Amino acid sequence: MSQAYLIADTKIHDPEKYEAYKRLAKPIVEEFGGEYIVRGGRLDLAQAELWLPSRLGVIRFPNRDAALAFFSSEAYQPLKAIQLQASGATVTVVEGFA
Repeated sequence: MSQAYLIADTKIHDPEKYEAYKRLAKPIVEEFGGEYIVRGGRLDLAQAELWLPSRLGVIRFPNRDAALAFFSSEAYQPLKAIQLQASGATVTVVEGFA
C-alpha cells in the first residue's frame, strides 16, 4: 500500500484560534501515523492558472485509509469545528507520491 498525503490549503482569519487548533491537532495526526511534512512555510508561486494557494500544509500518512480515518475520526471532529471557525480550507488526500 502506498503512502498517502493529506494536503490542505488554508486561509486563516482568526490566527489565535488557529494556533490552538494546530496544537490540539498534532497528537491526533500522530495517533493515526501522520507526520507533518509542510506546515505553512514560505510559498512561491511558479505557475497559478488553476489555483491560488494561501497556506499549504502536507501531512504524510502510512496509507490512504489512515489519512481518511484521521480526517473522519471522532477525536478530530471537535478540532475540525475549531478549524472551520478559524479558517477556510480545501483539503485533499492523494496517494502514492513517487
